[in-house]
Amino acid sequence: MNLKLFFLSFWLLFIAELGDKTQLAVFTLVTQYKQPWPIFLGSSLGLISVTLLGTFLGQFVCKYIPATILKLAAGVMFIIMGFFILKECWGEL
Repeated sequence: MNLKLFFLSFWLLFIAELGDKTQLAVFTLVTQYKQPWPIFLGSSLGLISVTLLGTFLGQFVCKYIPATILKLAAGVMFIIMGFFILKECWGEL
């Protein structure tokens, strides 16, 4: 196993998920139901499932679409999402 890729993916996901809406949803569930273990196990299974789907879908897609195009498309999608978030925030001011 390539440990460099293992730790790269671990830290990338760990940093990316800190403070995002998924983590906030888990915080909310725990504060509401006060049962951390079923929430931890359920949310972990959900994250594992999404990551598994992304991994195998990525393996399939990269056979047909070059990585540079995928990176460009991902960047454009993030810019568009950011634009809509900023638009929504300015509407509330």
